[in-house]
Amino acid sequence: MEQQPERRKRILSAIQPSGIPTLGNYLGALKNWVSMSEEYDCAYAVADLHAITVRQNPADLRHRTLELYALLLAIGLDPEKNLVFIQSQVPTHAQLAWVLNCYTQFGEMSRMTQFKDKSAQHADNVNVGLFAYPVLMAADILLYQADFVPVGADQKQHLEITRDIAGRFNGIYGNVFTIPEPYIGKEGARVMSLQEPEKKMSKSDPNVNGFISMLDTPDVILRKCKRAVTDSEARVAYEEGRGGINNLMGIYSCCTGKPMAQIEAEFEGKGYGDFKIAVAEAVIEELRPVQERFHEYMGNLDYIRSCAAKGAEAAQRISQRTLDKVMKKVGFVL
Repeated sequence: MEQQPERRKRILSAIQPSGIPTLGNYLGALKNWVSMSEEYDCAYAVADLHAITVRQNPADLRHRTLELYALLLAIGLDPEKNLVFIQSQVPTHAQLAWVLNCYTQFGEMSRMTQFKDKSAQHADNVNVGLFAYPVLMAADILLYQADFVPVGADQKQHLEITRDIAGRFNGIYGNVFTIPEPYIGKEGARVMSLQEPEKKMSKSDPNVNGFISMLDTPDVILRKCKRAVTDSEARVAYEEGRGGINNLMGIYSCCTGKPMAQIEAEFEGKGYGDFKIAVAEAVIEELRPVQERFHEYMGNLDYIRSCAAKGAEAAQRISQRTLDKVMKKVGFVL
């Protein structure tokens, strides 16, 4: 009897359409998504349902969602080989989230640190969606029976609550959900702010010189790199306590593949001016093919919409199997 090929482990990743990702998002996570898809069965979502916990301008949200979908294709995610979809186009996410809300304790949600942080940031709109956000995230993951979820430090708590909810549901109804594990793959770069190297690079940084957007033009990238904070030593060497130069060296290493020792040798006797220009050129070359593909895709929105529709159809088909099982277990009439 012919042996069936073993099912590849599944990974789910989602990203909110809250603006164009930064170089830090790209080097730290998105670039790894492409290599993950060679080894795993991958599902990638534009998490637009999560975005509306903060009030959005409808036209802007639509445009940013399509932009982010185009960018996922531009970094090299093949929609024929991966599940690439827009979350709001797959109704099972909201449906499962409601069921899971009823298996999640109020106390568990009130302990979520992100809820506390975001409530403080948006004190005029502390809505139930913001409170229940981690349950929707749990639904995103559990619908696809994901084995692994890549998580940053700020999302670890959300994966833990997902595991708790899944374990609780399984404890009542049997083996319904796969209990997801954190994905510890090749470590992505931790890219820090160019202006405050002790902080992570963020697109919400009020100082635009602190971050490089994936769609910044070469001139803008060069200007931001030249303005990057360093120290007075004027020596390109990776050493503890030298956050600014260490950050630039990390970026240069990620973009060129060169180890730190080689970078130190390459710039021995040269000042920061030369090095900052080299970093800018390396970043420009790293992002150039992504930007070119992105602009091609955005010039053909019909293609983007068609890919998204196909992705949503496939995601609905896969996730419906899980939802049907859940509905039956709970006692709904199917």
